Amino acid sequence: MEFTPKKRFFTFIRDLQNEICQALEAFEPMDIFIEDRWEREAGGGGWSRVLTGQTFEKAGVNVSEVHGPVPEVLKGTIPESAKDFYATGISLVIHPRNPMVPTTHANFRYFEVTDEEGKIVDQWFGGGADLTPYYLVEEDAEHFHSVLKKACDHHHEDFYSEFKPWCDRYFFNSHRGEHRGIGGVFYDHQRPNERLSGGALEAFQREIASSFIEAYIPIVKKRLEQNYTPKQKEWQEIRRGRYVEFNLIHDRGTLFGLKTGGRIESIFMSLPPTVRWEYNHHPEEGTPEAALVAALTTPKNWA
Repeated sequence: MEFTPKKRFFTFIRDLQNEICQALEAFEPMDIFIEDRWEREAGGGGWSRVLTGQTFEKAGVNVSEVHGPVPEVLKGTIPESAKDFYATGISLVIHPRNPMVPTTHANFRYFEVTDEEGKIVDQWFGGGADLTPYYLVEEDAEHFHSVLKKACDHHHEDFYSEFKPWCDRYFFNSHRGEHRGIGGVFYDHQRPNERLSGGALEAFQREIASSFIEAYIPIVKKRLEQNYTPKQKEWQEIRRGRYVEFNLIHDRGTLFGLKTGGRIESIFMSLPPTVRWEYNHHPEEGTPEAALVAALTTPKNWA
């Protein structure tokens, strides 16, 4: 029997979008998410939600559902019989105002391609979540990774041990020789009946996506009220520069969106509102800033 999760998964991520937005709005005394409904000319569209508040300088939680003829950029990577595609996913990036609170990113998606008769000829889940601190707090890194590991372990004993280093490899600014943050999990092309049945794989995708709130919100609560100086804010903006560099140079999702006529505002939602590049900037040895940079050169088993 053909495994057809797209309607279920789309409904799930729309509900999850509401849950995540409500969890973030709870930190904002006055501000709420603004939703921007958009349509894709070639088929489908999305619901982009963006918040600018006192706690979160910029937070975006987007859901998209797009379909249509297979774009040229995919040809050669999928079966030749594929004529149409369908993709749906939730993508979020949160840039806090306080540099003691880490930035975070997550994305969970489903993709399928069908032949002329509408039969699925390939399908997969992908996704992940990662943490980008400006000041390294080991207990926060351990908490974030432990929640994700627990979700992975519920479904396959090898998932975390594979998806954690995959995340480290992916979120790597090779031109800088450093990782974007302290990682999390990342995976792609997880097909039904390769290691898990379709239903079991869908259950994993739901749990790992739902675990994001448990992984991130407690960190915000712990760090939100910490004081910070203008110099620490400058450091946050310098490190945000590295974040922008990764998204514009290396991120496959950004490049795919640009090459397939994606909506620019939604694609660039991930970029922070303020950022700086200081020429040849290096933190002083022995400082917390230098400790962060050192931690980003060699991955650690946080869980």
